[in-house]
Amino acid sequence: MTTTRFAPSPTGYIHIGNLRTALMNYLIARKAGGSFILRIDDTDPERSKEEYVDAIKEDLTWLGLTWDRIERQSERLERYEAAAEALRASGRLYEVFETPTELDLKRKKQLNMGKPPVYDRAGLALSESEREALRAERGGYWRFKLDHARIEWNDLIGGETSIDAASVSDPVLIRADGQVLYTLASVVDDMEMGVTHVVRGADHVTNTATQIQIIEALGGTAPGFAHHSLLTGPQGEALSKRLGTLSLRDLRARGVEPMALLSLMARLGSADPVELRSEMAELIEGFDIARFGTAPTKFDEADLVPLTARILHGMSAEEMDADLARIGVPEAERAPFWEVVRENIETRADLEGWWRLCLEGAEPVIDAEDAEFVAEAMALLPETRDADTWSAWTAQVKEKTGRKGRGLFMPLRKALTGMERGPDMGALLPLLKTIRARG
Repeated sequence: MTTTRFAPSPTGYIHIGNLRTALMNYLIARKAGGSFILRIDDTDPERSKEEYVDAIKEDLTWLGLTWDRIERQSERLERYEAAAEALRASGRLYEVFETPTELDLKRKKQLNMGKPPVYDRAGLALSESEREALRAERGGYWRFKLDHARIEWNDLIGGETSIDAASVSDPVLIRADGQVLYTLASVVDDMEMGVTHVVRGADHVTNTATQIQIIEALGGTAPGFAHHSLLTGPQGEALSKRLGTLSLRDLRARGVEPMALLSLMARLGSADPVELRSEMAELIEGFDIARFGTAPTKFDEADLVPLTARILHGMSAEEMDADLARIGVPEAERAPFWEVVRENIETRADLEGWWRLCLEGAEPVIDAEDAEFVAEAMALLPETRDADTWSAWTAQVKEKTGRKGRGLFMPLRKALTGMERGPDMGALLPLLKTIRARG
């Protein structure tokens, strides 16, 4: 069975980059009728917070990315220790003691000599008595001994990919304080949970190479890997400094609709055009990981504005009923109000401003040259208004003042709504309960 996972660390809110990974894994699993696991990477007790676990669940639920089961790495520590013991027994996990300062000096020396800054495996040359002496003064940590061969795999996005293991430092798997790092925990989980496909960012390519060797050292078979391109800003600039403002909860607060966001992210960086979808099933059916490329992908938050507007414009009054009720629109007026304003909103938050206009009226915008004309027109506006009032009223005003076209209609729209554009005035006028331009 096809099984994928999304494994966020609960150290912050999910951002747009995380979503790309989560969505691709979700769509692969759902298209194959498989299983999607939400796996919380909470092995770091200092940085992991329960509020972020709750936020991750809330954000995924908002988007409709439902998981089949949830796992927590903090509850699987004994499994990681068992794997570590197996690697120690086979000679693939060894203890080292260099401080960050000592490692930095080694790297600088290697670079000055024109050599790649790869860990020199000094820890392997230590005698047991030397290790004991070092343990007495500092904590030891553990590195995986890579087999210095070329690591190859057929990436589901990048195609044939290979890394020379000799060019990579033996990865640290366990810190001096005993904390198991992602590289080992992820391998153990993927093996034991039957994960068949792993989709993640291109910044994980080297990490994937080392994990393939760890999987093989533990007697497992590597899953299919796919490394999607990294997102940039609209001008190709790095997004890393902006990801904090591109959290899913911030986008939600700014009124982005879930299907607008998902429709964009399900195609961004692929050979296929972005197509607005209204149902998750359509996204699942149209998803093909092979259609994505490796070039950096531009993400522009502004693209979500018209997509969100189009989603809302296609909704019925019944679908918007809860929002209309929330801002106080009486049940009998919800359908006509929605039909009037639906094409004039970009987000749900815009509804409140239009309803306030209906209830309280707008501050009139009247140009000096139109003041006398507007006063004369307002004197002719009937107290009771229906769908025919606008056309009958403007015809009467035209006859009396001689104005026509834009010179007739624009000053009246600005006086009634404070704006130069907006809904059809014939439909809006009956909903205006207060008209300040009357004076």
